[in-house]
Amino acid sequence: MAVLTFTDESTTTVQAERLFKSLILDAHNLIPKLLPQAIKKVELVQGNGGPGSIQEITIVEGDNIKHLKHRIDALDKENLAYSYTVIEGDSVLEKVDSVSHEIKFEATAEGGSKTKNISKYQPKEGVDIKEEDFKADREEASTILKVVEAYLVANPEAYA
Repeated sequence: MAVLTFTDESTTTVQAERLFKSLILDAHNLIPKLLPQAIKKVELVQGNGGPGSIQEITIVEGDNIKHLKHRIDALDKENLAYSYTVIEGDSVLEKVDSVSHEIKFEATAEGGSKTKNISKYQPKEGVDIKEEDFKADREEASTILKVVEAYLVANPEAYA
């Protein structure tokens, strides 16, 4: 079965460097603070935060997913790029062998930024997957981005 690939893009008035610092470099602190109703904690369980490191995300009770583990595949601070692969997670990997994400932040001429996220879902042998199977995942990622964006707009000194 072919890999199912999605490309999601968004633009914001927030500078690319601030988004990268908040969403990537300090996500373990900021995301649980801004979304306590959804994310209990994000912690580094292996490595130093660079490529090969493992992050574990603990989801609040009541969600069908309790935890996820991501392997950091690339972290390019200079080019504001980040990629990771979901390597563990209850119910996330039922239909797919792997899920990988490549995220790139770029400055816009207006002083804001454009965020591009390429997600690749590799289905398990014999499993048919469709775009709607992952709609909620993509909406959650968009919600996190919007919440962080609102925080950064309201707090212009944060991650400056």
